[in-house]
Amino acid sequence: MGILYSEPICQAAYQNDLGQVWRWVKEDRSFINVQDGFNGDTPLICACRRGHLRMVSFLLRRNADVNLKNQKERTCLHYAVKKRFTFFDYLLIILLMPVLLIGYFLMVSKTKQNEALVRMLLEAGVEVNATDCYGCTALHYACEMKNQTLIPLLLKAHADPRIKNKHGESSLDIARRLKFSQIELMLRKAT
Repeated sequence: MGILYSEPICQAAYQNDLGQVWRWVKEDRSFINVQDGFNGDTPLICACRRGHLRMVSFLLRRNADVNLKNQKERTCLHYAVKKRFTFFDYLLIILLMPVLLIGYFLMVSKTKQNEALVRMLLEAGVEVNATDCYGCTALHYACEMKNQTLIPLLLKAHADPRIKNKHGESSLDIARRLKFSQIELMLRKAT
């Protein structure tokens, strides 16, 4: 099902309806950064929630503000990093895994898409150390999700592993607590 938005352009971005988003932006350029009345999401945040690469690219080319925050004080980067495989993705991966490793390649492809999404946002100038209402940065979430492909990207963009969230925990503390030794080593090198 997903989320329902009060702003039609946000709903269209969430559903990856490029034609509809294009019509809204053509009508009024200010729609590009409109914030939904329900949760404050922008079209860019909506597209990042779902990992819609083409939509994100389209919005960025039209100067969508990567640093706008929603009511949870999250930017599009928080959602890009928090993006998980959907139940349908897992189902496809499991069903197709025995068939010439198609499931594995599907999983690799989805991971590469997410990496490309985060790379796009970083190149567009998103604030890598922005904190949300819990004091968490994108790096906190990448560590919680044990995302070894995104952590080096975030660190290269100067993500600070020492920033503490509202529970007093840094990204390094999270890696230690969850016993992710490879990630802990990566974070130690960055400090």
